[in-house]
Amino acid sequence: MSSEQKGNLVSLLTAYRSLLTEIMDVRKVAKLAHLEITDEEVALFEPQMASIVEYVEQLNELDTDDIEPMLGGLTTEGEATDTRRPDVVQPSLGQKAALKEAPSATDGHFRVPKVL
Repeated sequence: MSSEQKGNLVSLLTAYRSLLTEIMDVRKVAKLAHLEITDEEVALFEPQMASIVEYVEQLNELDTDDIEPMLGGLTTEGEATDTRRPDVVQPSLGQKAALKEAPSATDGHFRVPKVL
């Protein structure tokens, strides 16, 4: 690989890492989780999130050509595991208890942002 190609590859990887960091924006994640976050916490968590993304990216380097795809419980190991439990009716949480923890409720229903 030529030095020009290596330079292009490094630039591409840097841009990719920057894009992933932007996608994993700490403030956006905090907002989605309804958490208030300070600038100090953002400075603390951003490198941690980038480190996590970088660690997970290592999975892309693994050679999986000879690995048979798995379908969860449909594998031999999954079929050998007994995951059944008795089907017993249990009391539900109840509307009042569920809505008590909702960030926004209206007329006995959860109020959520419009999706479309």
